[in-house]
Amino acid sequence: MQLSKTEEDLMNHIWKLEKAFMKDLLEAYPEPKPANTTVATLLKRMTDKGFIAYTLFGNSREYYPLVKKKDYFSKHVNGLIKNFFNDSSSQFASFFTKETNLSKKELEDLRAIIDQEIKNK
Repeated sequence: MQLSKTEEDLMNHIWKLEKAFMKDLLEAYPEPKPANTTVATLLKRMTDKGFIAYTLFGNSREYYPLVKKKDYFSKHVNGLIKNFFNDSSSQFASFFTKETNLSKKELEDLRAIIDQEIKNK
């Protein structure tokens, strides 16, 4: 299951805060802040989708993530590789390194990460 762009924005606030009441989430948004009803609707949809849950404190709900940020974005990157790069990680890596204008230092850092992963295998 996937989140919409507005749900993803809200989910990023929840991941950052780890636990949050509605007022905390509204404060996390930059101006102009969304309406309370908009955030409430997004929270309901995200709860229904199984991305978040809440604990009741009287009439207040404290929301927390059920899905880890790393897991969510890992699934998206893997889907991107499958759908746009014929399930080829090397095609993705080639596109990524050529089309993102990485500096020499950034490319060297990537090589170090890859070299470390090769050692770990």
